[in-house]
Amino acid sequence: MRGARWAVAALLGAGLVAGPVAGAAQAQEYRYWSFWDGRAAAGPSASWAYATQGPGTARPADGAVAGFRFAVSADSARAAAPRPAPDFAALCGAGRAAAGQKRIGVVIDFGTAADAPSGERPPAARTACARVPADASAGEALAAVAEPLRYDAAGLLCGIAGYPRSGCAEQVAGGGAERKPAAGAADGAGGGPSAGLFAGVGAVVVLGAAAVWQARRRRG
Repeated sequence: MRGARWAVAALLGAGLVAGPVAGAAQAQEYRYWSFWDGRAAAGPSASWAYATQGPGTARPADGAVAGFRFAVSADSARAAAPRPAPDFAALCGAGRAAAGQKRIGVVIDFGTAADAPSGERPPAARTACARVPADASAGEALAAVAEPLRYDAAGLLCGIAGYPRSGCAEQVAGGGAERKPAAGAADGAGGGPSAGLFAGVGAVVVLGAAAVWQARRRRG
């Protein structure tokens, strides 16, 4: 069961658990850091899209914006996006990256008090411009501007800038204050991409294969 929890948590953090998995589990909700891609160049038209890769494997190009949001949600379609806009010009300004480097706008939304773990208060949202090597991942861009980061034994991002102090993708009873009924809600924050629904089916296959492997190992 512990291994299965890590697998679900890792898929959540990577943006790969969506409708089918959540439905099969009766929409169980988890408290975790989600990862988002900024869409559009600048200004009020900018929006967020739930990332289809984890921050450790995504390698944004110069001029991209990476977003992180701490919240309680059941799947990518209903996840709460970062509230600050992914406006690269506002985050990094004009100019060009130095040779061999790139600039990644980073938005970190620590969420609401309703979604905070017991005894903790979320810090104010912060933004930064990470100047990192040209081959850096989104996770490396985050580390450049928001240490300390905390990971669990499965490599899931659990804490940013020391928040929360403990815990990692725990299942919670009840919901927080901010909920998305579906992707593309009217507030413009956005939700998970439709591809996430197919990824959810893939998650079921992955977890099922892991269970079969463990059963064969016990019999052996």
